[in-house]
Amino acid sequence: MKVLTLQGSARKKGNTARVISWMDEELTAMGHEVESVYLSSKNIKGCLACGKCKENMEGVGCIQKDDAPEILQKMIEAELVVFASPLYFWGVSGPLKCLIDRTFSLYNNYHQPDHISLVKGQRQALVVTGAGPYENNAEPTFTAFGRLQGPHMAINAGELFIGPCTSPDQMDSSIKEKAKAFARKIVA
Repeated sequence: MKVLTLQGSARKKGNTARVISWMDEELTAMGHEVESVYLSSKNIKGCLACGKCKENMEGVGCIQKDDAPEILQKMIEAELVVFASPLYFWGVSGPLKCLIDRTFSLYNNYHQPDHISLVKGQRQALVVTGAGPYENNAEPTFTAFGRLQGPHMAINAGELFIGPCTSPDQMDSSIKEKAKAFARKIVA
């Protein structure tokens, strides 16, 4: 299976990156092709809501000249996309949120009988790390992600919250096992 991980953390050696590295190792060991994209090092502008992307649904139709169209093309080609981010004020990080907003270009006619999506049937998963608990903290992020599969016509393959996190070196073997088990679950 072709797996694309969209890493929203600004820290390439932070908590989210550590969890994703364990997942990537497990997925690779299982024979899957895994690619990670660190979004904080990319130029991703916010969606303009201009609607130009809806004029031709044969590919990524976004008119903006930044790194998002290339990443969106990688999404189209992937069978599984893992959205990964630290929790920032009850949501995903800015770079990941901008890219999610730009996925507006991947579907057309949402809520209509002729609804189409360039990622139809794709498996999508969410991994979030946070300093606090899940309750009264991370729920909005998971609610929003659960709704994303509607317009994408995608499959929610799974959701994982790791918290409370302090630093990557404080993550014990139980968290590593959770990450590996989650990796196995999202490709099953």
